[in-house]
Amino acid sequence: MPIQVEHYKSLFEYAPISLWEEDYSGIKLFFDQLRKRGVIDLNEHLTRHPEDVEACMTRIKVTRVNLKTLEMFGASSVEELTENLGRIFRDEMRHHFHTELLALWNGDTSWSGEGINYTLQNEPLNIRLRWQILPECCEMWECVMVAIEDITLLKKAEKRFQNLFTYAPISLWEEDYRGIREMFDTLRAQGITDLKTHLLRNPELVNQFMSRIAVTDVNLKTLELYGAESKDALLSNLDRVFRDEMGKHFIGELLDMWSGKTIYDHEGINYSLSGEPFNIHLDWRLMPGHEEDFSWVLVAIQDITARKKAEDYMRYLGTHDVMTGLYNRAFFEDEILQLAAAGSEVSFVMIDLDGLKQINDTLGHQAGDNLIRRAAEVLKTAFTDKATVARIGGDEFVAILKNQESPQEFIDRMPALIALNNRYYQGPELRFSMGSATRKTNEALEKTLIRADEAMYRNKESRYRNNPAHERRREE
Repeated sequence: MPIQVEHYKSLFEYAPISLWEEDYSGIKLFFDQLRKRGVIDLNEHLTRHPEDVEACMTRIKVTRVNLKTLEMFGASSVEELTENLGRIFRDEMRHHFHTELLALWNGDTSWSGEGINYTLQNEPLNIRLRWQILPECCEMWECVMVAIEDITLLKKAEKRFQNLFTYAPISLWEEDYRGIREMFDTLRAQGITDLKTHLLRNPELVNQFMSRIAVTDVNLKTLELYGAESKDALLSNLDRVFRDEMGKHFIGELLDMWSGKTIYDHEGINYSLSGEPFNIHLDWRLMPGHEEDFSWVLVAIQDITARKKAEDYMRYLGTHDVMTGLYNRAFFEDEILQLAAAGSEVSFVMIDLDGLKQINDTLGHQAGDNLIRRAAEVLKTAFTDKATVARIGGDEFVAILKNQESPQEFIDRMPALIALNNRYYQGPELRFSMGSATRKTNEALEKTLIRADEAMYRNKESRYRNNPAHERRREE
């Protein structure tokens, strides 16, 4: 028997966790007194008499502690430790002790919680504390086993990863999709196997799915991106943030989840709380270990507005003439290929800017460039949005008319617009030669273009014959 006692003493003394044997009987007697005075709600009583929390702390007697306790709190002896308990258990520990007292008052024989203690060198320790009233002491609480675990490194790691989330330079959202998983299970139980078809027949379900998403946290970059003063301000206005075409993308997200995919990404448009649209790239992923219940989803949203503008600008440069803003020859040739493949009914108006070479030679290229810009202004006004107008050479332009638009209607507008332009601009006179052709049944578009070009040159010849004062030129 003595050998067993020594063994258990060693287990306590050399345990790799801080162990305390304490006497809570003083607290038990204090509670008995409160009950005799008619106290029923201890929380209300302690709120009105916070000094009683302190009084209960002083009623705890430390019977013994183990070596790990002395090491953890930087004490050289049990006496040094017990004489300085006020330096160890202070500040916010009183709040936790308040909670412990409520557990004792309610008859609990065990409790656990986290808090901060201090070493005798005044260094803070994050701790996880558990106590248990031993079975043989449940009447008077004279023997309570307390275990204190140092979780400082764990808390530092948690804080580090929390900061990585909070201060990440990209918008991060933590979300709970369990509601969506429950709807999936319900639909499958009803025999639904094709979610896409089911949503087409029941479009109202999309909004029901969206309403089942719970946003649990967002980071600071998210508040900045959406112009929100707080998380509450953002989360209470999500309908202003995710709207319009985002619903279509959400359907794609649902279909991917339904089929078992755990990663989804797309580009779209979101809105700030001030109503400003911005382009986003959204990355959605179901976090590992949560594939069954969908309880943890991480969404990353990146503002790609600048990139989209750059792409649009590069696309514009690839399809437009920089000087005039009209489409360029590359766009025109691509459009011809598409029209030919589609067998579309189409008309062409070929337009030549007369006298450009002479102006370049006599007045310089700046004057010639100004005349080209003036020509583009007239063509944009004459053909409006019903035609595609391209600059396909230095002084050559072409208008493509679809949907049975009559080319002559547009050509007839030109004289008045040219006269108006010449009236308001100083410098060389703006003059055009024009000709049109409409595609015949089964005619190759190249043949239609040739007929329009020939008509333009006939117009040039006719204008020269009618006005010999104008120099006859065919500028290549």
